[in-house]
Amino acid sequence: MHRTATVTRQTHETQVQVTLNLDGQGQCQADTGIPFLDHMLHQLAAHGLFDLTVQAKGDWQIDDHHTNEDVGITLGQALAQALGDKQGIHRFGHFLAPLDEALVQVALDCSGRPHLSYGLHIPTPRVGSYDTQLVREFFVAVVNHSAMTLHIQQQAGINSHHIIEATFKAFARALRQAVDVDPRRAGQIPSSKGSLCG
Repeated sequence: MHRTATVTRQTHETQVQVTLNLDGQGQCQADTGIPFLDHMLHQLAAHGLFDLTVQAKGDWQIDDHHTNEDVGITLGQALAQALGDKQGIHRFGHFLAPLDEALVQVALDCSGRPHLSYGLHIPTPRVGSYDTQLVREFFVAVVNHSAMTLHIQQQAGINSHHIIEATFKAFARALRQAVDVDPRRAGQIPSSKGSLCG
């Protein structure tokens, strides 16, 4: 079973290509033109044990919004393609990640129904040059295009970098748990209704 996908998105604002292997070793190549987003994508790959390649060009002369969002959209589409009909996966994932004083909880369901509950309270408007409002926009895009239910709740934290990085690490570990193959499920769809298509 090859759980991989390559998705390309091209608009007047951005050009994005994402390659995702759900059964990888945590290798990542990210070049989005947004250094902090690249750093977070490396966290996603390393802690999810996904192999991930992201190449993006965008209208950075305006701001990072379109590129950040379109990377999220393309990643969500790649995740949906790599999962296919979701046979045999655990489906649910949950992780509580500490990073120094920050503590963030993520729970998710590869449900086929997009929903985001976002409970981060990031105290500064920027980390380096990265607009911290874009964290929510990234996850909105991933959720809508992978059709997952995602709950993100901050339990503690005062440092913006720590809060965001703990979020990506918790998301990575929860997603790894959800998409891992359940040996007891033997290729069955993990739903009582027999479908996870919405």
